[in-house]
Amino acid sequence: MGLGGMITTWQRQTKDFAHKQSDQYTALVFDNRGMGQSDKPFMRYSTSELAKDLIEILDHIGWTAKRQLHVIGVSMGGMIAQELGLLIPERIASLNLISTAARIVNTVGYWENLRNRINLFIPRSLDEQVKRAKLNLYTEEWLNRPDEEPEPVVQPFPTNGDRFAAGEIRKRMSPEIFQRKGFMAQAVAAGWHHKSPAQLNNLGDKVGRERIMVMHGAVDRMITFPHGEALLKELGGEEAGVTKAFYKDKGHHIPAEDRNDFKRRIEEMVQKAEELNEKGE
Repeated sequence: MGLGGMITTWQRQTKDFAHKQSDQYTALVFDNRGMGQSDKPFMRYSTSELAKDLIEILDHIGWTAKRQLHVIGVSMGGMIAQELGLLIPERIASLNLISTAARIVNTVGYWENLRNRINLFIPRSLDEQVKRAKLNLYTEEWLNRPDEEPEPVVQPFPTNGDRFAAGEIRKRMSPEIFQRKGFMAQAVAAGWHHKSPAQLNNLGDKVGRERIMVMHGAVDRMITFPHGEALLKELGGEEAGVTKAFYKDKGHHIPAEDRNDFKRRIEEMVQKAEELNEKGE
C-alpha cells in the first residue's frame, strides 16, 4: 500500500483475483501502520519496520510455506516489498514492484525537489489536498474519462476523477481512518527508504531475478520515471531475467489507470513463478 493509501485502493484487484477467480487466488490486503483500520502510533516509522508488521500478519494467518507469496507493492508499498524480499526471500514466489524506488533521488531540480518535499507537510484546504493528490497520482486523460470501474453499486460518477475525489474526501474527513500524524510518519518512512545497488543485487540473488517485475509509468509525478529505470538496472535488468513493464502514457497508479493490463501482467508473473516452483528453482 502506498503513502496514505488504504485497503480500498485494491478493490479492483480484490474483485478481479479473489472474487472472480476465487478458485485460483486468495488475496490479503491490509492497512499499513498509521492508516485506515491499523494502529496509528506517532513515532519514527521505517519501511523495514512496516515489512516486519506484514510478516507478523503472514505468520498469524499461517502463510509460511516456501515460495508461497505473490507480493504486489505500489509506491511506498513497493519499498516495503523490497524489505520483505530481503527478510523472507525463501517465502516469495514473485515480487512485483510497482511505481516505486530503491531510494528517492532528485530528478526534477533542487528547488522543485525541495518544494515537493515541504509540500507534503504543509497544512492545506481539503480541496487543495484532493487537487494535489489527483495531479500526483493520475494522468489527466484518465481523470477525465467516464467512471467505468470499479463497477458502481448504485450509479457511476461522472468521471474517474470525481470518483477518486469522493473517496479522498470521505477518507480525509474520517479521523478514525485518516490522521495527519499517521500520514507524516509514513512519509518519513518512504522518504528515508534507501536500498543501495549492493542491497538490490542481494535482493535479486535471494528472491531470484526471474521472479521480479519492475513496473513504472513515464508520466509518474509522485515517484518519477528515472526511479523505475534505476531500480530495474540495479536489480540486474532484463538481461539478467527481471521483467520490465514500462508505460509511456501512465501515471503513478497503474492498477487503476489500466486495470486489465495490470491484471494480465500479474497473472503472467504468477504463472512464471509457479512454473519455477514446479521445477524446484
